[in-house]
Amino acid sequence: MTQDEMKRKAAEAALEYVIADEIVGVGTGSTVNHFIDVLAEIKHKIKGAVSSSEASTERMQGYGIKVYDLNDVNGIEVYIDGADESDHYLNLIKGGGGALTREKIIAGASKKFICIADESKLVDVMGEFPLPVEVIPMARSFIARELVKIGGRPVWREGFVTDNGCDILDVHDLKIMEPVKLENQLNSLPGIVTVGIFANRPADVLILGTQEGAKTVLSK
Repeated sequence: MTQDEMKRKAAEAALEYVIADEIVGVGTGSTVNHFIDVLAEIKHKIKGAVSSSEASTERMQGYGIKVYDLNDVNGIEVYIDGADESDHYLNLIKGGGGALTREKIIAGASKKFICIADESKLVDVMGEFPLPVEVIPMARSFIARELVKIGGRPVWREGFVTDNGCDILDVHDLKIMEPVKLENQLNSLPGIVTVGIFANRPADVLILGTQEGAKTVLSK
């Protein structure tokens, strides 16, 4: 089974968490694209969706799925999104697609967060995948210097602008041993919009696509 096929298995398994006649939160990325494809098959059973990115919005609207603004809904029962890395406590690194701020907002507004990924994303210690940090453009160099102080090697994602009009620094060479502590530390720096550590609001369920099919992982 290819990596893409494993992602598809995880996406299909996530459908069981979708609640009929409710609005589902939908994230961004290659695994989520598979989820949108299968969600379209049951679109008549849901009220609609809230989306974390323009790309996901366009994909859902192409299927005729109604997309709501988060301000127009009274909370979300279930949010389904991917991850770039997950540890065994379901803390995540997200933001490879650049939608980390909107993803974190929707995760925070949701009662249950279901993360879907292929099995390669589950790691013992996060940090091999560069940590995305969304920054206000004028703060980019200042924040980069601060990231160097904690042992990171920030690389500006040149030519990329988030849906919020901001820049992203991808931080290499970190071993994230205390995800909550590092998330809070970075969020306290002026100029950072969001850091791509999801530890204060980790996933509730992780569905991994494996060679044997979909596997559900709960936090240790």
